[in-house]
Amino acid sequence: MKQLIIVFSILVSAFQSKAQNTGPGDGFTRIITYDRMIPPYGLEVSFDKTVHIIFPSTVKYVDLGSSNLIAGKAGDAENVIRVKAAVRGFSVETNFSVICDDGSFYSFNVRYAAEPEKLNIEMKDFIHDGDAVNRPNNAQEVYLRELGSESPLMVRLIMKSIHANDKRYIKHLGSKRFSIQYLLKGIYTHQNMIYFHTQIKNLSNVNYDIDFIRFKIVDRKVAKRTAIQETVIVPVRAFNYVTRVGGHKREVTVFAFDKFTIPDDKRLAVEIFEKNGGRHQGFAVENEDLVRARVVNELKVK
Repeated sequence: MKQLIIVFSILVSAFQSKAQNTGPGDGFTRIITYDRMIPPYGLEVSFDKTVHIIFPSTVKYVDLGSSNLIAGKAGDAENVIRVKAAVRGFSVETNFSVICDDGSFYSFNVRYAAEPEKLNIEMKDFIHDGDAVNRPNNAQEVYLRELGSESPLMVRLIMKSIHANDKRYIKHLGSKRFSIQYLLKGIYTHQNMIYFHTQIKNLSNVNYDIDFIRFKIVDRKVAKRTAIQETVIVPVRAFNYVTRVGGHKREVTVFAFDKFTIPDDKRLAVEIFEKNGGRHQGFAVENEDLVRARVVNELKVK
């Protein structure tokens, strides 16, 4: 009898162990534990009112759980999503998810409410304090195609750190005309990315409105009647990109590029154009400037 009890206990223990490690699918599928779950936010929406959600960076992706919801970017605001009910009084809870260009992922469970309690919501910037490890579960990092294998979070932290330190390591690259000064203060590299630390300084009383900034690889010398060969280099990220510099003010912007080099017979032309004005600025970066880029130490990124 004692032996039967022991055998029975072993069978019960084995059954319980198997039950704890099963889930949807076949009997040996592991269940998803709560520590791997991204906790969703609770959200109420209405048919008659619009909920606006402000994210800390540009929204790259939105997926709605059902046709009971409608959502989209709020006009020209790249980091604001507007959400409302497409069906009045829907009864079944639904959800939606958002991915931002800093690699953060947000999840929301949505219920209908005739009078939503919160209409304008600002999501927390999880890297505001520069701490890459002190993040909640709903800030899981998502890798984006334009950054390849580079972490979107690390790219943002590097740009933020360069902007905050604001040190000038390059003394010879810049342009100054019409009381406007445009400088390249430093070039940095980390893995497969290159960062340009730039500054615009307005020494005049008139606001400087920026139309666009262009980076292009051009021939050093172009013979007459020869077609000009140009290759435009487009930044994949920009930190503190501004469109206006007030009188007697300065602004610092950090641009991130995919890694590139400049052939010996070419140079990188950096140009900034004033909107509805003629105070354009420009300077040239040589390959020797680029290959002397300072390596970013991840341990010192804040």
